Amino acid sequence: MENEYIRTDEVTEVCLLAGKIMLQNGAETYRVEDTMTRIAAAFGILHSHSFVTPTGIIFSIDSSETTRLIRVSERFTNLEKVAVVNDISRKISEKKLTVQDACERLKEVEKTKYSFPVWVQIIAAALASGCFLIMFQGKWIDFLPAVITGGVGFCALLYFQYLVEIKFFAEFVSAFIIGLLAFLLVMSGFGHEIDKIIIGAVMPLVPGLLITNAVRDLMAGHLVSGISKGAEACLTAFAIGTGIAVVFSII
Repeated sequence: MENEYIRTDEVTEVCLLAGKIMLQNGAETYRVEDTMTRIAAAFGILHSHSFVTPTGIIFSIDSSETTRLIRVSERFTNLEKVAVVNDISRKISEKKLTVQDACERLKEVEKTKYSFPVWVQIIAAALASGCFLIMFQGKWIDFLPAVITGGVGFCALLYFQYLVEIKFFAEFVSAFIIGLLAFLLVMSGFGHEIDKIIIGAVMPLVPGLLITNAVRDLMAGHLVSGISKGAEACLTAFAIGTGIAVVFSII
C-alpha cells in the first residue's frame, strides 16, 4: 500500500510538472489537461482529474486522497518547450520512459532556456515590422524606418519587462516609444507614412498567440480560461493603443 502511494505521488508530480511547463510557455488549456491525463493513463492511472486555468493547475487521482495545486504566476511564449514536453508525453505513452526518467527529463526542460539570443529576437522583430508594413500596403521607401522603429520598440519591450514587473506597463511604454520615433522619422523626412510605420512596428507587440488560445479554449468549452485569456489580450491591446494615442495627443 505504501509503495502504491509513493508511485501515485510520483505520477502526480510528473503530471503537474508537465502541465506547469506547458501552461507557462503558451500551451492551450485543453492541451495541458489532455497531456496530464494521457501521462497518468500511461502509468496505469485511468481515473485522474485536472482543472487548469491561466494562473493555476489542480490535479487529483480517484485512488488518492491528496489533491495537488500549482500556482502559475509567470507566462511566456516558448513553443519549443511545449513541443519538447509533448515529445516526452509520447515517449511515456510508448512505455519508453519510467516515472523517474520522465521527472528528470521534465526538470531539465524547466531549467533549460529554449530561446534565441536577445539580439536575434530584436533583429527578427525589426525585420518582421518591415514585412508587416509591406503587407499593410505600405511603400518600400518606409521599409527601413519601420525596421528601425520596430527594432527599437521591441528592444524597449524586453528592457521594461525585465526592469518593471507591472503587467502591461512594458507594452504601453514600448508603444509610446514606437509612436514617438515614427513621428520623429516622418518629421525629419526619413519616413513618409506614419500610420503604416506605426502599424508595422507594433505588430511584434500584438498578443497573437494569446488571442488564438483564448478563442480555441472558448471553442473547446473552457470558458474560464478562454475569457481570462481574452481579457488579458484585450488589456495588452489597450495598453499598446494607449501608448500610441498618448503620442498623438501630445503632438
